[in-house]
Order: sequence, then structure tokens, then C-alpha cells
Amino acid sequence: MTRFTPRLILAGSLALALVVTALALTLTPAAHPHQTAANARDNRAAFHDGIRQLWEDHIVWTRQFIVSAVADLPDLSVATDRLLRNQDDIGDAIKPFYGDAAGEQLSILLREHILGAAALLNAAKDGDGPGVEAASAAWYANADEIAAFLSSANPDAWPLAEMQSMMRDHLDLTLAEAVARLEGRYADDAAAYDQIHVQILHMADMLSDGIIAQFPNRFAR
Repeated sequence: MTRFTPRLILAGSLALALVVTALALTLTPAAHPHQTAANARDNRAAFHDGIRQLWEDHIVWTRQFIVSAVADLPDLSVATDRLLRNQDDIGDAIKPFYGDAAGEQLSILLREHILGAAALLNAAKDGDGPGVEAASAAWYANADEIAAFLSSANPDAWPLAEMQSMMRDHLDLTLAEAVARLEGRYADDAAAYDQIHVQILHMADMLSDGIIAQFPNRFAR
């Protein structure tokens, strides 16, 4: 089984840019109403696109991890480190809105999501039926934890049942992708990834729209 030892990343990330942008919104001087409205639109659009990119990174590097793990490629540790870094990036992106502790907690939950997926994939590779059942149960339980965490932060925009459905859809599609890859059904693997891409953008938009609605003043300048 792969041991995960993510490296410290010193370069600036998209998440840092989102954090800086969110904080800068509170420091922007007053402007003409027309300019203010245009700035607000630009701020919302930039945040929306940034959250989309973070979640696209999530599925891209998950896919690269699956491909590398199934084939035992030498880049597995690099793909793993980059994938785990993405979970920190997503957590950092919510810190300006929900605080550092909340951002760190989300990163922890998302890292558990990735490590749980790896455990499930490794058990499947080994033909370990009981291991697959145990890892699958833990993986879906973690997804419900992530849904509950997000819903508690913004219950109006992210109702618990809807967040649970979003997360479970993400897991179902990712599982279909991994199984197809393991079984050498490459056309099904590609089709599953296409579905994952559509679904994750829907979830990313739900998250960014929810934050913009909850903190309208942060985007109003």
C-alpha cells in the first residue's frame, strides 16, 4: 500500500490568491456606484472561477492518482503529493469567510477523503473483499461528515440532504471511474470522468454561490 508523505509546497497557489482576493475586498476604497457594481461583478466572477478551478484540480489529480496507482507508475508519489496539496488549497479558500479553524478542519476531512479512496483502491487491487467493504463504508461515512460540516457553515445555501447527495454522487462516479480503470474498461473509464467533471462543476458552483450569498458585502466593492 502506498504511504502518503506530502511535501511542503513553498510556491504560491490558487487558494492563496483566493484568500488574498477575499481579504482585499474589505480594504478597497469607496468608488463610483457604476464602478462599484462592475467591481462586484468582477469579484464574484473571479471567486466563482477560482472555486471551480480548485475542484477541477481535485478531480484531475484524483484521476492521475488512480491511473498511477493501478499501473504502479513511478510518478505515484508525485501525483499523491499534488492531490493532497489540493485539499489544503480548498481549505485555505474558505478561511477568509469561516475562519482558520474551519479551513483546517475542511482540509483534514478532505485529506481523509483522499486517503480513504486510496485504501479502497488498494483493497480492490489486492482482491481483498472484506477490506473493500470496510474501506467503502469508511469512505462514504467521511463524505457524510464533509456534507455535515459544510451544511453547518451555510445551512441556507447548503442544506444537509443536498450536500450529502452531492458528495455521494461524487463518490459513486469516482468509484465507477476507478473500477473501470482497474478492469481495463478504458472507454467506460473516460465516460465516468466526463460525468465526474460535469458533477464537480455543479458542486463547485453551489459552494461559490452559497458563499457569495452568505457574505454579499465581501463582493460588493
